[in-house]
Amino acid sequence: MAPLRYLSGFGSEFASEDPRCPGSLPKGQNTPQKCPYGLYAEQLSGSAFTAPRTHNRRTWLYRILPSAVHTPFSPMEQPYLTHNWKSSDPNPNQMRWHPFSIPHINKEKVDWVQGLHTICGAGDPCARHGISVYAYMCNTSMVDTCMYTADGDFLIVPEKGTLHITTEFGKMDVFNNEICVIQQGMRFSVEVDGESRGYVLEVFDGHFELPCLGPIGANGLANPRDFLTPVAWYEDRRVPHGGYTVISKYQGKLFQAHQDQSPFNVVAWHGNYVPYKYNLENFVVVNSVSFDHMDPSIFTVLTCQSVKPGVAIADFVIFPPRWSVQTNTFRPPYYHRNCMSEFMGLIKGSYEAKEEGFRPGGATLHSMMTPHGPDAVCFEGASNAELKPQRIAEGTMAFMFESSLSMALTEWGQKTCECVDAEYYKCWLPLKSHFNPDWKPE
Repeated sequence: MAPLRYLSGFGSEFASEDPRCPGSLPKGQNTPQKCPYGLYAEQLSGSAFTAPRTHNRRTWLYRILPSAVHTPFSPMEQPYLTHNWKSSDPNPNQMRWHPFSIPHINKEKVDWVQGLHTICGAGDPCARHGISVYAYMCNTSMVDTCMYTADGDFLIVPEKGTLHITTEFGKMDVFNNEICVIQQGMRFSVEVDGESRGYVLEVFDGHFELPCLGPIGANGLANPRDFLTPVAWYEDRRVPHGGYTVISKYQGKLFQAHQDQSPFNVVAWHGNYVPYKYNLENFVVVNSVSFDHMDPSIFTVLTCQSVKPGVAIADFVIFPPRWSVQTNTFRPPYYHRNCMSEFMGLIKGSYEAKEEGFRPGGATLHSMMTPHGPDAVCFEGASNAELKPQRIAEGTMAFMFESSLSMALTEWGQKTCECVDAEYYKCWLPLKSHFNPDWKPE
């Protein structure tokens, strides 16, 4: 099968039409009296109509039938997806999870939506303020089913298995070490090749954007040209007797409606409100080339900003392979207490500060002002290592969802999940005092 084609750019104005229907985009206007090919015009708005032009997000879709053609929504059961942060007691402890368990297909078929499990979060989607962190563990594709979230934007991070995602805008293949963003309201369906696992960050407040580069200048970190958006693709497929299910995530709960046709019937579209993917290997790392540490904000791929300047609702941060050259410096991450919440996951390899215990498909949560840092083995090794230029994190990709909100654990994330590592705290207990009151400078 030929590789999928994409459009390149971030926050760009795109236009795409399926080559099977040339000229399907109306010329010079959005809503002609009759659209080419007898299509319907439908606008998908990702911002208020009156938002400043630099923040205005919308796309015009030209489709075989409008998305409004479906039966009424009714509640749908999914016991592990919740925004009830009050279901579990507050817990300031360092948290770690072993790799989340994937259901065995011989025992239970679980698709991507059924495999979503809420770990932690904060805020309220009704107030359009907050975030939610999920793990997904699935083993089968979504069949005649699609989903959209009315609550926010999904940032999806696969750890195991490729995701074949069909959207109203076209198709994306999202491989290991890539991410994708499905923005609020966009319908999508996920196919998998077998056992699949990964992480999802949902933001309720706004949309992800590239961080400001400041003194770094015009280039570096994640470059806009490396973000890829699917090209238009449609199917005119009937599914009789309401055989196609549309799942809506609305105010933290799932609802389902039924229709007789595939929702992926968009023949052409144009706009700047689109799904996209990004290969983490394209990230341009910057760091200190003299001494001491730069703050981990230099590893930010995408950010969703709050109304406070420089304060993020959520940052998506990665720790890719890179050179470490600092002189007279303890090179691993330093011990830290943070006014932000830090949820970390591991896509592949081993994390430099905790090579034991933190494994791909697992996670950690260091809540606001909860101390954390290198384990005892890492500290002793780095404190006595020869400080020569060193390639670190080779074959590794760790990431962090960092938020200015105080995240709370769900009942599943804190208690019923079998992967909770109750002995995580022990990695710091062997640390010993090196205090010497008679120390003299050399």
